[in-house]
Amino acid sequence: MCQMNVLEAKTNFSKIIAMLERKEEKEVIIARAGKPVVKIIAYEKEDISKRIGIAKGKFTIPDDFDEPDEEIARMFGMID
Repeated sequence: MCQMNVLEAKTNFSKIIAMLERKEEKEVIIARAGKPVVKIIAYEKEDISKRIGIAKGKFTIPDDFDEPDEEIARMFGMID
């Protein structure tokens, strides 16, 4: 963790970004009058490769899935 004041951060903003990209620092704390006010961290993309299609082959959808269902229609008061 690295801490610096606002003026130093403004002056070295590109360097801060570079440090985070190279993983030299995990986070940078920006302080005002010595009191921490902001934490800057590197953005990490969420790995969605395992999320998409995770249920493929785990279940089947019946052929009549989209057909009207009397019981459900009755529950919603659509028919008596």
